[in-house]
Amino acid sequence: QGAFDLSFLRCIPGMTILAPADENECRNMLLTAFDLNGPAAVRYPRGSGPGVKEQSKMEKIPIGKAEVRLDGVDVAIMSFGTMLAPSLEAGRSLNATVVNMRSVKPLDSEMICALATSHDLLVTVEENTTHGGAGSGVAETLAEFGFTTPLIILGLPDRHIEHGDATEVLADRGLNSEGIIRSITD
Repeated sequence: QGAFDLSFLRCIPGMTILAPADENECRNMLLTAFDLNGPAAVRYPRGSGPGVKEQSKMEKIPIGKAEVRLDGVDVAIMSFGTMLAPSLEAGRSLNATVVNMRSVKPLDSEMICALATSHDLLVTVEENTTHGGAGSGVAETLAEFGFTTPLIILGLPDRHIEHGDATEVLADRGLNSEGIIRSITD
């Protein structure tokens, strides 16, 4: 089951872990990972992507550099992988900043610190167990740099998830736009 891979891969020294948000980013990350000198994983879950139009040219992406996809205030949502689409939807509804983190290891610590400085609440969204996953890495970064900005880590619970339609399973765990909005407003 692919709910634990970010957690068990994060502890491997020298490992690069990339989490693409869509089909094009996946292709670009595969190219980037192929050219790395060291172990790398490109984490893309089962099922289909969001259906973005395929670009003909592939380009390497900068490792450990996130990108702001939506500017907002008060709340910053850091999305990992395919959670970008529901995060953007939630961000538009809440006037929140949304960042496509792209890299789970290394994390973009500059971006995390900038968000912690400029926002009242940070939220991570991942399709992985919350124990040891990308959100845990963000919490570790905040602690390392002395930030106390509140953080909500959204992801899968610490147990095996029943199999089923990926969209329904994620919605049942609050990992759709409605669930993200509900978690933030609660």
